[in-house]
Order: sequence, then C-alpha cells, then structure tokens
Amino acid sequence: ADWSLVFWTLCSVILPVLITLWCSFQRSRRQVLIRDIFCKSKHDWHYTDLFGQPSYCCVCAQHILQGAFCNCCGLRVSEGCLKKADQLFLCKEIMMRSNGGAHSSMPHHWIRGNVPLCSCCMICKQQCGTQPKLCDYRCVWCQYTVHDECMMDCLKTEECTFGEFRDLIIPPYYLSTINQMRKDKRTNYEKVVPYCRKHWMPIIILANTRSGNNMGETLLGEVFDLSKTAPAKALQLCTLLPCNAVRVLVCGGDGTVGWVLDAIDEMKIKGQERYIPQVAILPLGTGNDLSNTLGWGAGYAGEVPVEQILRNVMEADGIKLDRWKVQVTNKGYYNLRKPKVFTMNNYFSIGPDALMALNFHAHREKTPSLFSSRIINKAVYFFYGTKDCLVQECKDLNKKVELELDGERIELPNLEGIIVLNIGYWGGGCRLWEGMGDEPYPLARHDDGLLEVVGVHGSFHCAQIQVKLANPVRLGQAHTVRLILKSSKMPMQVDGEPWAQGPCTVTITHKTHALMLYHSGEQTDDEASS
Repeated sequence: ADWSLVFWTLCSVILPVLITLWCSFQRSRRQVLIRDIFCKSKHDWHYTDLFGQPSYCCVCAQHILQGAFCNCCGLRVSEGCLKKADQLFLCKEIMMRSNGGAHSSMPHHWIRGNVPLCSCCMICKQQCGTQPKLCDYRCVWCQYTVHDECMMDCLKTEECTFGEFRDLIIPPYYLSTINQMRKDKRTNYEKVVPYCRKHWMPIIILANTRSGNNMGETLLGEVFDLSKTAPAKALQLCTLLPCNAVRVLVCGGDGTVGWVLDAIDEMKIKGQERYIPQVAILPLGTGNDLSNTLGWGAGYAGEVPVEQILRNVMEADGIKLDRWKVQVTNKGYYNLRKPKVFTMNNYFSIGPDALMALNFHAHREKTPSLFSSRIINKAVYFFYGTKDCLVQECKDLNKKVELELDGERIELPNLEGIIVLNIGYWGGGCRLWEGMGDEPYPLARHDDGLLEVVGVHGSFHCAQIQVKLANPVRLGQAHTVRLILKSSKMPMQVDGEPWAQGPCTVTITHKTHALMLYHSGEQTDDEASS
C-alpha cells in the first residue's frame, strides 16, 4: 500500500510536468517554423493572439480568433494555413515584374474576405462584409470593395485607379519603367505616367519603430523602417520622382525628424537640391515639440485614422524652418581636439532640463526595455526633475557662464539654466517665450532667423512655467548666440541629445533652411464636425 501511494504520488507530480514540457517543446517548434516562414516570405506577416474584428481564414474560410495577418495586403490566415497562404497569394508589389515593355496601368489586386467594416460595393453601392463568413472582395491598392455576386470577369482585368490617394501613390509600373530606363541610360522621366500628371505629389513614409511608445511598429506596411534602412538611402528614391513634388512623412520623434533633415542636407551637398522633399511629421516621440510647432500635434496614439493622416499631408502648406549650427570649442592651451558641431532644429540648453535629459538617457541605456511607453518616459523625467529640486546641481550658473547676444554681453540674474529657442514649443508642449501671455512679447517664429533666449531659476521654476504659474526670465532675441562656460562641468543638450561638458565656448549661428509642411488643425476640426 505504501509503494502504491508513492507510485501514484509520483505520477500526479511528474505527469503534469511532462505534459507541460511537451507542450512547451511543441510551441517553441511551432514558433521556429512560423518565424522561418515570416523571414522567407514576401508578405509582411505578423502574428496576433486575438484579431480586433471578426476574421476568417483566406485559405480554409473558417472563423479564426488568432493567427497571422499581412500588414501590407491585409491577408488573414490561421496558423495551420500560413504556409499554404504564403504560396497561394501574392502580396502588393512595390515594383512590377518587367516583361520587356513599358507599363502605364495595372489591374486591381483583389483579396477575398475580411473587408473593412462599413465599406460599400463599387457596383451596387450596398454594404459589404455583412455575412458571417469569408465573403466579398477588396482591392489592396484603391481599397474598393465588391460583393461576391457583383464580381465580374471584367473587374478582374479592369485598370486600377488607386482610389482617393492616387496623387500620393508611387505605382509599381512606374518604378519598373524607370528602372528599365536607367539601364538603357535614358533620363527623360517626364514622359512616364504618372510623372506627367499635374497634381501628382508622391509620398515617402519613413518610420522609426523605436520612437516614444513604439507606435511605429503598428504603422509599418509599405514604409521605410529607419531601424533597417538609413534615411539617406531611402531618400535617394526622390531622384527618380518629379522635382519639388515629393513629400516625406516622418513617423517618429523630434530626434528622428532631425536625422531625416540631416540626410536631406547631404542631398544638397551632392547637388540634388531640385529633388529636396517637403517634410511632414507623425509624432511618435516623447516631447514632439517640433511637431507641435508645425501643427501636427503633441503625440499620436492611433486615435486618428490613417486615411485622415494622408489627407492632412495632401492639404498641408509648405513653409521654411531655420536650422542652426551649434559649435562647442573646448578650452585649454594644449587642446588639439576638433570642435564638436551639432545641428539644432528645436533648442539648446544648459542647466536643469539638460540634466534631466542626461539622467533619462543614462537610465534608458541601462534598461531600454522599460522605456516602451510615452507615459513611463514622462514619469521618469518627472522623477529626475523632482530630484533636482532638492539637490540643485546647477545652482549659481550665472557665476559660471557668460552670455553674448549678437556680440553684446548680457548681465545675467541669479539663474540655474539658460535655454536658446528656435521654435515656439519647449518641454513637451509649453510655449516658453510667451509664458503666461500677460506681457506683450512678440510670438516666437521658426523662420525669422532669430533665436529666443530665456533663463530659468531651477527645476521647480520649469514645472511652474509648464503649468502657466510663472514666466521665464526673458534675456533677449539674437541672430548669433555665444555662451562661455568658465569652470566646472555642466549638462548641455541640443534637441534632446544631452552630454556633460567642461569649460568651453558655445557658438550658435544660422546654418540653412529646411522645407517643412505645416498642418492647420482647423481643417481637421471642420471635417470632423461635418
């Protein structure tokens, strides 16, 4: 009886462990097979544990709760049908296969089932996708939908018009034709359709999947992923498109925008000025002050449909943005190092806000996995700001620094920080130069060739300014700013990139202009109300 008890006790313990290990082994094996298909496929497959709407497998037509979906063409399949779907269905082609001749049109690319909710049939104008099964068709290019019973043979070969956003799309046949012309050493691109179309403004989308709360990963379809492709390489596509017509949508934070603008400056150096694109912003970062200044908002979390974002890009107006050269020259008799040179779009600062940024970046370098949310990022900034209120590491800055505006020495009051602004917003949405608006100061502009210089008394003063309980110390406006750090190390930052700096001279001068797109929020508000 004792041995029997021991035996059954061991079975009750060991059997669940063995089953768990077997399930774990099968799951890992299945994940390896899925990952292998994902890597080799031309589809942009992603796996989900739960679809956001009723979904049906495109192969077996069964209702599915979890499975894989293509972020590019919209296919949805169960895990068991993934390999078969990858072989049966073609994804959207960025460049058409060349058959030796030039193309000027292409047929619809129909995908059956899982059509968008509230979509209407292009033939009978009735709602599609209403039946609880795999039914109806959708073109992945023009987004038109058709009922099963309305689908005719002529529609399968009919020319695709690319729908509402035809003026933004670069057709696959265009790139294949241009590619063939380059091989033949011909450059008369203006004869190729749609190059010759009057209102064509092709858009290139660059996304940083690591910005802010990682929203870039959810936007990747036919987009250049900046974690895999450098912006300089992606922007070479502009040289194959009409001059002064291309628009670039940068999905990322202010740092990503600066990275893209640096790549555009490289195009100017290469003599490609006529291909320079205009830049719009989809704010995915933490601060997004440049995006806020240009009317694109303080942050994107998926609340605006992608279609509306594209309409905003189409309707946006072109403007200029001042870009500034920040040169940091170290002091010392035997200093042989070259000066550090930065390009500034937003602001330069020395003092408590640079210290917060420096601590934040040091923390993020150690544990990057923790900083996957915009809210967490701001909470960490708040923590370091509160800490500096107690420690006051930057006190008596006015005794350590000399400030010159257009060559004129400025007498500094008791300060802990100095901020040099190019744009209207600072610190995640605060209009620093205007303050509470109780004094008649001119609005800060981003295209007037002037910098606004202000001082702050500390981290607590910065917090008061952000909630409109205090004004900054306005020191003046200038075309050239010179700042001399006489002693000790102080934290500095340019557009959110911080470092600790010893005695030096900082000189800020105008460098160039960037072509940006300004979005007026009134258009969106009017459309939403209608």
